Amino acid sequence: MSESASAPRASSSKRLEPLRNIDAGPLNIAYYEAGPAGPAVMLMHGFPYDIHSYVDVAPILAAQGCRVLVPYLRGYGPTRFREEATPRSGEQAAMGADMMALMNALGIQRAVFAGYDWGGRAACVGAALWPERCIGLVCVNSYLIQDIARAMVPARPDREVPLWYQYYFQLERGRAGLTSSANWRHSLQYRCRRSRWTGTAMASARQPTAAGARRNLRVPASIAWCRAPDIICRRKSPRPLPLASWT
Repeated sequence: MSESASAPRASSSKRLEPLRNIDAGPLNIAYYEAGPAGPAVMLMHGFPYDIHSYVDVAPILAAQGCRVLVPYLRGYGPTRFREEATPRSGEQAAMGADMMALMNALGIQRAVFAGYDWGGRAACVGAALWPERCIGLVCVNSYLIQDIARAMVPARPDREVPLWYQYYFQLERGRAGLTSSANWRHSLQYRCRRSRWTGTAMASARQPTAAGARRNLRVPASIAWCRAPDIICRRKSPRPLPLASWT
């Protein structure tokens, strides 16, 4: 029995371009679009990566007749808050609402929601709150909606250790590190993931990540994401704190 040829893999230097921009809710969202006017697929990236996580996936889906949308999430790349006074919230509900606002702005009624990390949470929130808009849900990290009421309950030690950077970002020292340089952010990303990366996986991941670190990671929303569970638990309120001073 002969082995079937593997799907062609895009070069790690390939860019998802050109980008488009559209006003959607509180954001002006930068996104990449490919494919015909077929079934829509929302591909949502996670921290600390960017849209180039889908550099291989997007053309495959487009070739199958899907309309593929790959947006930069709030806090990333050319996506911007439309108003200076808007809180730079990283709460999970905001991520889901951003995805729905983009769909509304583009006139997309229903879509497949797919993502990982931040993007996976956005996809899960969208599917939970707007099920009539969701054709299907693909979440790489499993179901990701956080149980806010249990956010301060510790997990097993082996599950706590990989989250060290979330505790680090609770401190102003963590903010200073994240702000210091692109090389610092790239090193952080590499050290978080290196135990699970080997060989070609590392080689293909590092180039777009390094480029993304230079251009795409916005510190206020990233810090807000990590601090939001603690803020909400202490305030016992779902309302975001005014984070304008974090810009």
